[in-house]
Amino acid sequence: MSTKQVERQLIVFDFDWSLADQDTDRWVFEVLAPDIRRNLKNIKDDFEWTDLVARGLRELHEQGGTKEDIQGALRIMPFHPAMVRGVKTIKAAAKPQTTFLCLSSANSVFISTILESKGLQDLFTEIVTNPAEWDPSGLLKLRRHIDPDGPQHNCPVGCDANICKGSELDAFLKRRGTDYDRIIYVGDGSNDFCPVLRLRRQDMVLCRRHRSLERRIAQEGEGLGLKCQVRYWAGAWEVEEIFKQLPETVAAS
Repeated sequence: MSTKQVERQLIVFDFDWSLADQDTDRWVFEVLAPDIRRNLKNIKDDFEWTDLVARGLRELHEQGGTKEDIQGALRIMPFHPAMVRGVKTIKAAAKPQTTFLCLSSANSVFISTILESKGLQDLFTEIVTNPAEWDPSGLLKLRRHIDPDGPQHNCPVGCDANICKGSELDAFLKRRGTDYDRIIYVGDGSNDFCPVLRLRRQDMVLCRRHRSLERRIAQEGEGLGLKCQVRYWAGAWEVEEIFKQLPETVAAS
């Protein structure tokens, strides 16, 4: 089997429970308004999740929760130092040239606030997520990445209504026009399964243990033609370890 040197690689991160060590949506309410968090848990099966979080943010605002409260909660959310170290090291390396992409069902404000607090504000070339913005009153207004009143993605793999990460990965690759020698996808959730199916045999998924992506790979991967290498991890230190041990060559496609 012929091989080629890895000159350019793309590393794609999900955010919650992948780059970060918590779920941003749930964390903010657990810290600031456990009553809202309990309600979200009780009715989550009846509503689209992003819409539900947007409603929770309005309720938090009505209870007196401020922009500063939300930012403070995000800045103390668990985020492993080994993950910070690992992504900074691989981005700074001269070879291979590494591009980072974030595909997340969190939102732009949560993600940017946390990244800035960790000194990672320049990590990602693009962040594809649900848009959010502060209004003058301090309310965080959140909406779906895919407008519920517009064309829907119709993903056959079962992506969440607000985003099809597989389509977003394809669109990013088309926009960039770059032939990456290797793509590495770091994820944990069911909605990470669709983009993982797009990966080639020289690519790799770093799948977090004991979460829904692991189950979908085990139950559906072979039947749906999963081609990429699968590496499993439980703690961020293991992702850093895998990054350090990445081979310099991959199988030629």
